[in-house]
Amino acid sequence: MAKKKIVLAYSGGLDTSIIIPWLYEHHDCEVHCYCGDIGQGDDELRGLEEKARRSGAVSCKVEDLRRTFLHDYVWPCVRALTVYEGRYLLGTSMARPILAKGQVEYAKAIGATALAHGCTGKGNDQVRFELAYQALAPEMELIAPWRTWTIRSREDALDYAGQHGIEVTASRTKIYSRDRNLWHISHEGGALESPGNAPPDDVWTLTVDPRQAPDQPHELTLGFQAGVPVTLNGESLPAEQLLARLNELGSKHGVGRVDICENRLVGMKSRGVYETPGGTIVLEAARTLRALTMERDTLRLCDKLMPDYADLVYTGRWFHPTRRALDALFAEATKFVTGDVTVRLYKGTATARSAKSPHSLFSEDLATFGQSAKFDHADSYGFVKLYGLPGAVAARVQGVPS
Repeated sequence: MAKKKIVLAYSGGLDTSIIIPWLYEHHDCEVHCYCGDIGQGDDELRGLEEKARRSGAVSCKVEDLRRTFLHDYVWPCVRALTVYEGRYLLGTSMARPILAKGQVEYAKAIGATALAHGCTGKGNDQVRFELAYQALAPEMELIAPWRTWTIRSREDALDYAGQHGIEVTASRTKIYSRDRNLWHISHEGGALESPGNAPPDDVWTLTVDPRQAPDQPHELTLGFQAGVPVTLNGESLPAEQLLARLNELGSKHGVGRVDICENRLVGMKSRGVYETPGGTIVLEAARTLRALTMERDTLRLCDKLMPDYADLVYTGRWFHPTRRALDALFAEATKFVTGDVTVRLYKGTATARSAKSPHSLFSEDLATFGQSAKFDHADSYGFVKLYGLPGAVAARVQGVPS
């Protein structure tokens, strides 16, 4: 009888490295690894296939998903101006569905019947991976070692790695847990576990301290087509190159630092520190261009629906019909959000300075305080009277509340 094939979502970190021998100990199986490149960087991806094989994996596929990640996952969130609880730009939340999708596709390609991940029972990522599995491969077996094994701490995991000859770069003195992709890098653990502690200087890895940023501001022009960025200073660039350049510029000027105590899906509050330099610039520009090109009711509807969309993304419901339906609405609403926005970077801030669009709804002739050929002030008399009619009737019949 053929051995069961298991595909593990693999990063090469401590947890996923020790899961490989653990799977062999508890299953009659072959372990295959999958890693999607969404911009983690060469330090994390270099030699990953060989590392997986040394840990016992039969195979390891590393797939370049960077452009797909931006086009199919990040840009939809940009169209919706998606922000979770007013601060978090959802860098990890957007990344998990595409990684799970790639893992499922690899599993189907090699005839695997089981999927495994290294997420703990405390975090959001277990939900994000598993809801994607349910949507894309409900027939496959799920294996989540953190729910069943006896390993309970980082020290236990390191001991297990040593006993099985697994090479890991982690140590008992590692301070922070980090997750990086093209959109952001997140930091958790260490001194950050207490919201009473300010983030130590060694937390930040992308952005300079705004106090040490250049004294001269830098201005750039970001061009949009139907709600998503396509050019930088007039030059058309592939999405991954455009965002990389924005990350570089934003980091130099200390843009994109966020420190938030957020509500996890599982019920607890969690302190996270994020660096999203390019994303902060993109959303500032998109917000400004949207105000110029979207009519009032559609704009306000999008603002009302954004928190619902953000919650769907944060809680792992990327492949849910509701998210797809909302995505269609935001795509339709932003089809005229095309134009250029100039953004100034200075000492940790990204501030839109000007915007222009062929679809601008701003009319200087209507808005001017001077003489206007298109606006008759006399029209306002009847408008104000009718607009206030419900309140006037209520006040006359019921009186004015004290």
